[in-house]
This record gives sequence, structure tokens and C-alpha cells, in this order.
Amino acid sequence: MPSIAKPVATHPSLKRNKLNLTIRDYEGSMSTLCAGCGHDSITAAIVRAFWELSIEPHMIAKLSGIGCSSKTPTYFVNGAHGFNSAHGRMPAIATGANAANKDVIYIGVSGDGDSLSIGLGQMAHAIRRNIRMVYVIENNGVYGLTKGQFSASTDVGSTSKKGEPNRMSPIDPAMMALSIGATFVARSFSGDKEQLVPILKAAVAHRGLALIDVISPCVTFNDHKGSTKSYLSTRQSTVKPIETDFVPPAEEILAEIAPSGVTSVTMHDGSVLRFRRVPEKYDPTDRAAVMAYLQERAGKGEVVTGVLYVDESQADMHEMNQTAELPLVKLPYSKLCPGSKALDKLLGQFR
Repeated sequence: MPSIAKPVATHPSLKRNKLNLTIRDYEGSMSTLCAGCGHDSITAAIVRAFWELSIEPHMIAKLSGIGCSSKTPTYFVNGAHGFNSAHGRMPAIATGANAANKDVIYIGVSGDGDSLSIGLGQMAHAIRRNIRMVYVIENNGVYGLTKGQFSASTDVGSTSKKGEPNRMSPIDPAMMALSIGATFVARSFSGDKEQLVPILKAAVAHRGLALIDVISPCVTFNDHKGSTKSYLSTRQSTVKPIETDFVPPAEEILAEIAPSGVTSVTMHDGSVLRFRRVPEKYDPTDRAAVMAYLQERAGKGEVVTGVLYVDESQADMHEMNQTAELPLVKLPYSKLCPGSKALDKLLGQFR
């Protein structure tokens, strides 16, 4: 149960969508994430996207694994189906659910730790199968639930809360997805709702797996080495009978990525990310050109945002496997279990 319950009453002036629902009807429980966390900004964008699309809440299934990111589904669309899986195993649950009922809209929320480390193989095969779902990676470069260790997406030279630099090369989820045949790849910044909401709506409409890598700053693991008032310094000079910690509230980072040129955004730890939107003449249907452009910009220290690649011509999992037109959950028992004679005939084809 959330520590603070949201009021049930809604203001009469709230706008309603085509289903006569207000945006409050697409919200979830109160967030227990750190104040100022970028993940809450992503939640707000998801709520807005589903409301604007007028999707019936009971036709949404939200899935997650383990980590700060995996708490996100609790915070949107209370009336949706939901499943919180084991660490890195969200794609397998999504695959099974989609196989049983392809009419439901699936959204999986994961993190860079959940998807790029223990769940890397799971994510890769979900991309190969082209399961129809929205796959959101809340990418902050750390393991937020276990004291901020480097994740697989941490840049070389980036320092931990204790001041230690990362020496391993990062995994870029967008580049990796493109290299193994993803049919929809996008990237955005958690604080740019104007860009993120349309990307989410496009992802819902895509007939396959839509991967969205969202850069989401972490407010907790951003101390700097050398400060006499830092958590590290205090811990080293204090004798404590119990282990405690405090995360001071921080302001949410909001920034609109300019249509052209580079937009520099300062994170909570003082580091600066340089964002660039895809240019007007950018071709999101040319996989090789997209990968070359992303590599070029990454070499200049820039993070490219927008819908990076789209291919609507590829078959999804159901089309590839020629499944029944009706979802399995709607097929009558006589079709699902035709009897021993039909089974003997089927088995005879393999003898």
C-alpha cells in the first residue's frame, strides 16, 4: 500500500478523452521514488500518452523486472493488468502474455541494469521475435536500489558516488537494438515531455517491438569526492550504531531539446549531457545510415534523441508463427483441445 493515498475526487474542469475519462483515471499509486527522480517524469509522460490515445485501461498490460525502474508501473493506470517479474525476466513474461492475448497493449518498463546486464539475452530475443509491445528503458547508468554501482550503460570515465571512475565500455541499447534487427528504436530525455509523449504514442501504434531508451537522471548517487559535507566523508568520520542514509529532496530536471543544434543539460551531480534532435532530413528507415549517424554524434559527445529508426514491413511474432486470428484466450475449448484423434493425426506427421 502507498504511504500517501491519492484523493478520489477529481476537479470538474479536467478535460476528458474520447472514453470520457480524465487524466486522473490513468494515474496509479503515489510514487515512493526519490524526490526529483527522472523516472517520475517518464511516468507522467506515459500517463499523458495513454490518456491522449483514449485506450481503455483494462486493455493495457504493464510489466517490469527488478530495480527503481521496475516500480514505475505501479504509478500509472491503476485499472490495467500488471506483472512484476524476476530480475531481467520481464521480456519472457511479456512474450508469454502476448502469445496468449495479442489484443492487449503491452508496455514493459525496465532499467539499464535490468535489461543490459542480467536481462540482456532476454531483451535481445524479444527484439528478434518482434513482440508487439512498448519497451521502455529508464537509463540512469547506475544500480539505484543497491547503492549506485555502475550499470552496463555507464560511460567510460564517469565516477561513482565514492569517486571511482568507470573503465569499461558502455552498452548503447539503441545501437545494440539496431544491430540485431529492431523495427522501432527511439531515444529521449525524461525531462522533455513534449518530445517523449509523441514518441510513446508512436511506439504504441507500431506493429512490433518498440524500444525507447530514455535518459533519466538519478538524484541520489551524485555526490562529489572531496567535500567535507559529503555522505562519504561523514560515514568515514562517524561511528554509527546502525546504518542509515538520507536523500535530500531535489528539483526535477526539465529541459526541452531544441529542434536544431545542441542542448546542454546539467545533471544533479554537475555533469553535462549534450542532446541533439534528429535533423529535418533525417531518414529513419535506413538502418545503416542511422547507425552511422549515431556513431558520428556519439564521437562528438552528443546524445541523439527522437524516433531513430522505424520499419513497419517486418512481421511480428504472431505473423511469423502464423497463429490464429483470434487470441488464444478467446478460442473455444474445442479448438484448443480437439481430441485424441486429432492429436494422433498431428503426431503422425512427425513419425
